[in-house]
Amino acid sequence: MAEHRWALTARLVERRVIGIVRAPSPAAAVEAGTRLTAAGVTAVEISLTTPDALPAVTALRASVPSDVLVGAGTVLDASQALSAIQAGARFLVCPSLSREVIRTAHRHGVPVVAGASTPTEIVAALEEGADLVKLFPASQSSPGALRDVLQALPHAPLVPTGGVTMRTAPGWIAAGAVAVGMGGELTRATPADARTFLSALTS
Repeated sequence: MAEHRWALTARLVERRVIGIVRAPSPAAAVEAGTRLTAAGVTAVEISLTTPDALPAVTALRASVPSDVLVGAGTVLDASQALSAIQAGARFLVCPSLSREVIRTAHRHGVPVVAGASTPTEIVAALEEGADLVKLFPASQSSPGALRDVLQALPHAPLVPTGGVTMRTAPGWIAAGAVAVGMGGELTRATPADARTFLSALTS
């Protein structure tokens, strides 16, 4: 029986981090995604900027445990959304707010993390049905600013992404983020360092 969208959304943020894979080839993407999941990351997105990203999504999903959620990132339109879902993506991530991506994904029971950078955009994303809101780029914001936003929008499920590091991630979670999106540094970390980081993030 297929999982409901709300259940997938809850699992997405369970470990407080969504791993982001951008790679020069599908094989490299699968390798990076496998390393992340071996270290304990249970939600991994493969960016569609990766060459032949969709076969990589399919291959990664087939090679990881069933409790790992494999998704597609940098999804820009309905066509990409549908192709990603057909390739096996169990969640979609957008750099901005795309109503057609949200509608396409929801038609198939797939949650969407929609991008936003201002309170106005966050509200718009939630009104359009985004399941989570990617605060992007996080490098242009701060945990303090996120805390201020949550004073006005305490219900907003924010996922800072873009410039989040293993050093700064705990501060974002402490400020009220439901999870963080992390790419390069996390994918380059040793399995031991990644496990230590994940343990600290969820403790």
